[in-house]
Amino acid sequence: MRPMFSKRTAGFTLVELLVVLAILGLLAGLVGPQVMKFLGSSKTKTAKLQIDDLVATMDLYRLETGRYPTGEEGLEALVTKPGNAANWNGPYLKKGDVPKDPWGFEYQYRFPGEHGGVDIWTLGADNREGGEGENADVRSWE
Repeated sequence: MRPMFSKRTAGFTLVELLVVLAILGLLAGLVGPQVMKFLGSSKTKTAKLQIDDLVATMDLYRLETGRYPTGEEGLEALVTKPGNAANWNGPYLKKGDVPKDPWGFEYQYRFPGEHGGVDIWTLGADNREGGEGENADVRSWE
């Protein structure tokens, strides 16, 4: 025989679901900007590490060839032998190409440098001089 009352199926009410969605929305609103801030600072730190690596590679280039690449030769001299570079023993970069900065732009190079033997820098996410946060310039001399 069947009981007269029907079994109630387990589940969530609409109010409970709305409360959970509201909490998730608040968490996303509070946590999301913090995650984006850390992502931006990690790109800046990556750019600084790449610039330091490029400067060290330039020093190795100078030790082997007796000079830094000219402004016209630029960073490309680390992967392609310039016509007049004696004792060039490259490519000096592992992947065989000059890396772009974390935002996809070319690194800037100046020889002779105004702040050292060579100056290498990137203009940040906005690719313009100055700026703050992720848009700040990252330089080899700072």
